Amino acid sequence: MEKVVVCWYKKPNALCRLICFSWAAGGTSEFAVWGKLFNSSVEVCSIRLPGRECRANEPFAKDMADVVNEVTSALLKKLQEKPFAFFGHSFGSYVSFAVALHLKEKYGLEPIHLFTSGAHAPVSKALLPMKSINMYDVQDEDIVRCIELLGGTYSEHLQNEKCRKHLLVALREDLRVLQTFSFEKPEGSTPFSCDVTSFNGSEDKPYYLEAWHDLTSGDVFLYKLPGCHFYLLEPANEIFLIKHITRCIENAGL
Repeated sequence: MEKVVVCWYKKPNALCRLICFSWAAGGTSEFAVWGKLFNSSVEVCSIRLPGRECRANEPFAKDMADVVNEVTSALLKKLQEKPFAFFGHSFGSYVSFAVALHLKEKYGLEPIHLFTSGAHAPVSKALLPMKSINMYDVQDEDIVRCIELLGGTYSEHLQNEKCRKHLLVALREDLRVLQTFSFEKPEGSTPFSCDVTSFNGSEDKPYYLEAWHDLTSGDVFLYKLPGCHFYLLEPANEIFLIKHITRCIENAGL
């Protein structure tokens, strides 16, 4: 389980666990360090997918169903112990939604709060064009140009040839997994009852977020913070996120 669920700062008496899902090709360190920044009421866990870090020699996931099944299996015991919330950025937002949906439908478990970042609402038609792209036909140079526009941790990895090569492979594989993600809201039903907060960078591309109101009976909050796609790596924005997430969790009546 520890190869999938990473927790650097264990807090046995925490009120809630915050499970974090990284962006495409992302690892665990950026979120695992949050465990030191949150107060004693929140224990932070970060999800490690195959093909990265200590799992670098494992084959990448075949599709979103594989990801959901592995993550659910690794998390289930922890999530049955105490309340939990999810935070996902970009690709991680869609993974966190898919896992949350599976947990709700199969086990009757639901996050007390779903935090998404840098992503469309899962029912957005903006995801459809991406599904028709053959990721193996996309040229490395085109991916590199996109990476340079996004900036953040991606750009740092381009400086080293070995890291660059692995980054490109991991991005292709994660985006291919995202292409296998699909969700259609059943007519007359609402998947979740928890509150949802969606964060985005003010200079990032616009995301379709209003559909979140159709996906939960809870409250929906939308925030734009200064910066581009990786706005959350800016220290001031990180502080805002941690304070806001803490306040949401502590006000959830646990």
